[in-house]
Amino acid sequence: MTQALAYGEPRGRWVLVTAVLGSGMVFIDGTVVNVALPHIGRSIGGGLSGLTWTINAYTLTLASLILLGGSLGDRFGRRRVFVVGVVWFALASLLCGLAPNVGTLIAARALQGVGGALLTPGSLALLQASFRPEDRARAIGAWSGLAGIAGAAGPFLGGWLVEVASWRWVFLLNLPIAVAVIALALRHVPESRDPEASQHVDVLGAVLVVVGLGGLTDGLIAWQDRGPGSASVLVPLVVGLGCLVVFGLRERSAEEPMLPLSIFTSGLFNAANAVTFAVYAALGGVFFWLVLYLQVVAGFSAMAAGLSLLPVTVLMLLLSARAGALATRTGPRLPMTVGPLLCAVGVAALAALGTHPSYVADVLPRVALFGLGLSLTVAPLTATVLAAAPDRHAGLASGVNNAVARVAGLLAVAVLPLVAGLSGDAYSRPDLLTPAFRTAMWCCAALLALGGVLAAVFVRTPAAEAAPVPRCCPVDGPPLRECPRHGVSAVRGMDGS
Repeated sequence: MTQALAYGEPRGRWVLVTAVLGSGMVFIDGTVVNVALPHIGRSIGGGLSGLTWTINAYTLTLASLILLGGSLGDRFGRRRVFVVGVVWFALASLLCGLAPNVGTLIAARALQGVGGALLTPGSLALLQASFRPEDRARAIGAWSGLAGIAGAAGPFLGGWLVEVASWRWVFLLNLPIAVAVIALALRHVPESRDPEASQHVDVLGAVLVVVGLGGLTDGLIAWQDRGPGSASVLVPLVVGLGCLVVFGLRERSAEEPMLPLSIFTSGLFNAANAVTFAVYAALGGVFFWLVLYLQVVAGFSAMAAGLSLLPVTVLMLLLSARAGALATRTGPRLPMTVGPLLCAVGVAALAALGTHPSYVADVLPRVALFGLGLSLTVAPLTATVLAAAPDRHAGLASGVNNAVARVAGLLAVAVLPLVAGLSGDAYSRPDLLTPAFRTAMWCCAALLALGGVLAAVFVRTPAAEAAPVPRCCPVDGPPLRECPRHGVSAVRGMDGS
C-alpha cells in the first residue's frame, strides 16, 4: 500500500498542483467561452441558438456524466481515469480550436464535457486517497479555493486571449497545460482504487441522463426560433422528460444505481441543493448575459468585458474562508440567506445599466455587490451539503451538488433567451439585446432572492441533526463497534461523541 502523503512535503504539493491544474482547465472552460461568444458568432456564425449550444453542449455532458466519472475512477484506478480525462479533454480542446463551423464546435464542446466528467471527480478523489487523514481537509480546501479562482478568472483570461490572439486560443491554451498535468500525474501521483467499488457501471443510467437533459435543452433552445407548437420543440421535450422519469424509476429499483436515491432522505441535503439550483442558475445567467451586453451594447472590448467580472474573483479569494468561519460560528442559515439576497440586489441593479455605462461608476459597484453576496454564499453552501450527508456518501454528495449546479446553469442559459424574447442574430443588435438583458437580469435576481428565502426557511445547522451519543444506525459516521441490541455497527456522531 502506498504511504499516505503529508500536506507540507514536496510530493504532496505536487499532487495538489496536479489536481488543481487538471480541474482548473474544466472550471476555466466553463466560463472562459462566454467572453468569446460575439467573436465566435462573427467568425463561424450559428446565431443565438448556436452560441447557446456552444455553452450548453459542454455543460450537458459534464453534468450528466460526472457521477459516472467518479465511479469509474473508484473501479479502474483514480489516477488512470484522471489521466484519460485530461487526454480526452485536450484532444477535444484541439478540435474546438480548429472547428471550421459552429456544428463542429458544438460537437467538440460536448466531447470536452465528457473529458471534464472523467477528470473533475478524479481530482478530488486523488486528494482524498493520497493525503493522510489529518491533511485531507487542508488539501481539499486549497483545491477548492484555487480551482474556484480559476473558474472565476475565466472571463478575464478569455477576454485577453481574444484581444491579443484569437478566440481559438481560448481552447488551444489547454494543450500545454494538459501535457504538464499528464507529466506531473504520472511522476508524482500515486495510483489508488476502491477495492470494494461496484463492478457494475450504470451505463444505462448515464445514457438516460444525457438524453433526458439533452432533450430538454434542445427543445428549449429550439423554442426560441420555432415556437412551442413545432415538432422540433415538442419531440425533444417529451423525449427528455420521459428519459428523466425512466431514470428516476431505474435508480429506485436498480441494485447498484449510479445515483442512490437514499441520499435524498435528508431534508437539509435537499434544501441545500435547492438553494444551489437557484443560485447557480442565476450565476450562469449573469455570466452569459453580462459579458454579451457589455460588448454588444456598451461597446466594451472583450478584455474589458472579462475584466468587469474580476472583482468577483478577488472577493471570493479574500472572503470565502472568512465566510466559512462565520458559518461555523453562526450556523449556515445566516450567510446562506444574506449572501443570495445581496447578490439579488446587485443583479437587479445591473438590470438598470444604461447603454453607455462607466465601468467605475456604474458596473463596478454592482458587480462588487454581487461578488460580496456570492462570497458569503458558496463556502457555507458547500459545507452544508457535505455535512448533511453521511460520511460514507461524502463523495456522492459532492458529485450530486456539482451536478445540480451545472444543470442549473445549463437550463438557465437555455431558458433565459426564451423568456427574454431573444432569438436568431438578435443578440448582435443593441436595440434588441438591451430589453432582453434587463428581463434576464430581473429573472436572475428573482432566482437569487428565492435562494435566500429557501435558506432562511429550510436550512439549519447540520450538527443539530447529530445526536451526542452512539446510535445503532449508520447515519452520519464510520462504524465503531457492534451494537449489542441489533448486531450492527454503532457510529460516532458528528460532534465526535
